[in-house]
Amino acid sequence: MVSVLVIIAAAAAGYFWLSSPPAPAKEKVRVGYWTSGVSLGFGTVLEEQKFLEKEGLDVEFVRFPDLAAQIRALASGSIDVTFGSPLSAIYAADEEGVPVVLIGASQPADAVVVVPEDSPVKTLADLKGKKVGGTYPTAAVSVLLNTIADQGYGVKPEDFLIVAGNESRLVQFLAQKQVDASVLRTVTLDQVGKELKLKTIANLGDEWKKITKNDAPPYIGTVAATTDFAVRNPDAAARVIRGLIEAQKWGSANKDQVATIMEKKANLPEKDARVFASRWDSMYRTAFDPVTIKTLKLEHEAFKKVGVIKGQLNEAVFVTEPYKKATGQ
Repeated sequence: MVSVLVIIAAAAAGYFWLSSPPAPAKEKVRVGYWTSGVSLGFGTVLEEQKFLEKEGLDVEFVRFPDLAAQIRALASGSIDVTFGSPLSAIYAADEEGVPVVLIGASQPADAVVVVPEDSPVKTLADLKGKKVGGTYPTAAVSVLLNTIADQGYGVKPEDFLIVAGNESRLVQFLAQKQVDASVLRTVTLDQVGKELKLKTIANLGDEWKKITKNDAPPYIGTVAATTDFAVRNPDAAARVIRGLIEAQKWGSANKDQVATIMEKKANLPEKDARVFASRWDSMYRTAFDPVTIKTLKLEHEAFKKVGVIKGQLNEAVFVTEPYKKATGQ
């Protein structure tokens, strides 16, 4: 009798084991980012520490050699979401009818205007008639500088000349005294400021807050997604946002480990890796609250004024549900 009961119990257990539903498949998401500039650091840490995988996502990272390729892939639907996507490029794509939306802001304009220590230039008001190193004139940072100089100091874009170059060229311009001032990322200033004897006359983030009377800094990089992914799958999009937020928090609390990762995985020299890690908090921030969206809208106005954007702002480009889900709002 006991043997019969054991057999029945075993059979019942087997039945329930066989009839239990399988574990749900992880949501597949294709995440793209540019493997250079500021995006490289965040992407390297995000991959190494598997923050998106910890949110239950099956992640395929797609790395791009330039920003244009990243935007093209998003526009074609080859990837689902990107971080560090240029705000102006997403606005332009939306204006052209490309089905892309914003679900977050990710990279503040962490840049300063610097001059040689012995320069007579003290504030942005002194830029009249000067040569200023910067990225190309229609780039977001240059547009921000023009807007701040105009609205905050009465210096019009035509009052000074922007000499275009990438970050290394801007440093070279300063070293060779080919420009009177330059816009540099803070991480670059930390690396070369003492050697070149530079001083800061303006922080673009702080100056932007003054002229806009808004607490959010300006952003140059965003979290963008295909409309299909963001609208039809807000839960997966929310998990992406949550993973990005956790990556930012972890990096802020573990700067030594960030430096080690950057040295080993991104092949940065130890000194540069530590400088990079020290600037983590000012370079990365995932936000999409009303204050942040307000600043993104103000940036659209600035882009439109200089002709980077032609049409009116499309409010539908801001899809807030994933961020609200991710942050429990």
